[in-house]
Amino acid sequence: MGVGGYLLLPWRFLVVLSLRLLFLLPTGVPVRSGDATFPKAMDNVTVRQGESATLRCTVDNRVTRVAWLNRSTILYAGNDKWCLDPRVVLLTNTKTQYSIEIQNVDVYDEGPYTCSVQTDNHPKTSRVHLIVQVSPKIIEISSDISINEGSNISLTCIATGRPEPTVTWRHISPTAVGFMSEDEYLEIQGITRAQSGDYECSASNDVAAPVVRRVKVTVNYPPYISEAKSTGVAVGQKGTLQCEASAVPSAEFQWYKDDKRLVGGQKRVKVENRPFLSKLIFFNVSEHDYGNYTCVASNNLGHTNASITLFGETEPQEGQGGDNLW
Repeated sequence: MGVGGYLLLPWRFLVVLSLRLLFLLPTGVPVRSGDATFPKAMDNVTVRQGESATLRCTVDNRVTRVAWLNRSTILYAGNDKWCLDPRVVLLTNTKTQYSIEIQNVDVYDEGPYTCSVQTDNHPKTSRVHLIVQVSPKIIEISSDISINEGSNISLTCIATGRPEPTVTWRHISPTAVGFMSEDEYLEIQGITRAQSGDYECSASNDVAAPVVRRVKVTVNYPPYISEAKSTGVAVGQKGTLQCEASAVPSAEFQWYKDDKRLVGGQKRVKVENRPFLSKLIFFNVSEHDYGNYTCVASNNLGHTNASITLFGETEPQEGQGGDNLW
């Protein structure tokens, strides 16, 4: 009676049969190269998670019984399936080959598999190791952060995969200084405004394309005025005083003449503000408009100012300006 016949008998017979099959596999050493040419299993099988793994075993017509085991668990004995896992199916059972397939492979399928045969009352075994690779996945990453200049920051990027992925941090801002780190944690001491921008975390293990995520780092700093030029304008002409300031958050601008603050909405004077630029526009310059003006740029981290002079000219000369007084 074949192995399949035993499956119809009471459970005691199944226990006996299990022990007999396991007796064929006395935790034995795989067949050595000097032994018979069967059973000959494949070399190590490497598949990606979710793919199918085929385990093949070469046999010959002297074999009377065959089985595939995963450690001590019988998967197939001949044509009879012993495991309950629907993903394990029999592919081939011929005089020359005995093979099974494990579908939708997962990491818990990894490990040794044994092909066992019986011939002339001599059990022989051959083993193959199933290796399951898993694409990299970033499971934890720091949120976007806003921090004051001079502070310390720590960015985290945790990734999983098999083999364990390599995690790389890269500063990809247009003003980047080429900073790079191969670690899950990126520490920056005394951060500067030049180190603001996007930081890219890449997890790679050569199983699939690298996984990339980004963290935006905003570095706050007080304003500094980068340009404030004095201007000469003839009476009756249009004149503009301009004040540029860099700041994060963006600066708010105010204009003063002497101690008097100038506001928009006046008939001959207009204040025009943008995030990094402020203009004081005179539509019809008079003698009264000549003099010193103060541009003040401020945000919640501080303020700065620059003095700008509007002076007279006999004729308007495009592009002419005074000394930079900021």
